[in-house]
Amino acid sequence: MKLAAGILWISLALGAYGFAQTNGSSSLHTVADSTATSFSDGFAVMDATSTQESTLRAQIRFMHPQVLPLRVVFVPHWKYLYTARVFHLHIPAGYQARMFTHLPSRSIFIDNDRYLGEDWLGHWIAHELGHLATNSTKEEDAERAAHELRKRLKDPGQKDAR
Repeated sequence: MKLAAGILWISLALGAYGFAQTNGSSSLHTVADSTATSFSDGFAVMDATSTQESTLRAQIRFMHPQVLPLRVVFVPHWKYLYTARVFHLHIPAGYQARMFTHLPSRSIFIDNDRYLGEDWLGHWIAHELGHLATNSTKEEDAERAAHELRKRLKDPGQKDAR
């Protein structure tokens, strides 16, 4: 029963990001706020500042991952904890979870209250993209995949080896 209620809450919370009717403009607007949401890179970024969003998109573009997330959601700490609990997030010993990936929905959730800047974001988003690339919840698999993505991020000019 708790799981069903939690899933309902998450679906309602994410449903709040549905699209509102526009006044003839071709840009998309969220119901939650009136800032434009861009899907040009193939994924949505929700509740991020413009700096966070542009940094995230640039970093993911440089890394050129095999699998893109469908959405990246920046959430306040309380909502991050609740979402992690609803999705039964297991944190291995020695790890701190400041962002996590929900594999079935290809969603990455970032604790916005613990955001530590551009370098931090690039390092850990590579790890989360590693989870998506390997389709694995194992931290070792994600780190292995993230290693290559981090190399691409350090040298954005290098050609894709694939």
